[in-house]
Amino acid sequence: MSKLDFVKTEKDYYSAKAQPALVELGAYQYITSQGNSAPEDPAFTQAIGSLYGLAYPLKFAYKGMDKDFTMPKMEAYWWMEKDIPFEEAVRTDWHWKLMIPMPDFVEESEFQKVLESAREKGKVHKETTINFEAIHEDKVVQVLHLGSYEEEKESIGKVMDFIEEQGLEVNGHHREIYLSDPMKTATEKLRTILRYAVK
Repeated sequence: MSKLDFVKTEKDYYSAKAQPALVELGAYQYITSQGNSAPEDPAFTQAIGSLYGLAYPLKFAYKGMDKDFTMPKMEAYWWMEKDIPFEEAVRTDWHWKLMIPMPDFVEESEFQKVLESAREKGKVHKETTINFEAIHEDKVVQVLHLGSYEEEKESIGKVMDFIEEQGLEVNGHHREIYLSDPMKTATEKLRTILRYAVK
């Protein structure tokens, strides 16, 4: 049985360079959890744990159907409700949506069944809401950021300059795709794709 690996099959999705570039993407489906807190808040950690607490049982359910897949990278949208950039705001005012992409063959009916089972087993926290949704950003500008999440300002500036130079407009929230596991990677070696939908 072959195992689907998003990093290998979706190369445009997971490829970014040190200089910003405009990329066109298709529609993808995700399991998501949304909240409002600083990333060090227990609610944020709880949402991550619950997402993986569902993602792995979902993976194993499909493995039993001969449709196995490598666990995709976690992603997140970050934004502010107020009219100021989130990186300049008080961290407790940050809004976020955590996401894990799911293969096309994963169906919402199976998601609901596995979610119910995962909640009963305590793998998904009772206060964490998890949704199954499709997202299609179409055109995006992205760049590869190396290093700390706290030092993204320069990389974001590159993206914003590129968007302005190309006569485009931001059409969505700040998005991060975490290529590196922060638990296993030195801070200076972290690799993160920063992505903005544009029009």
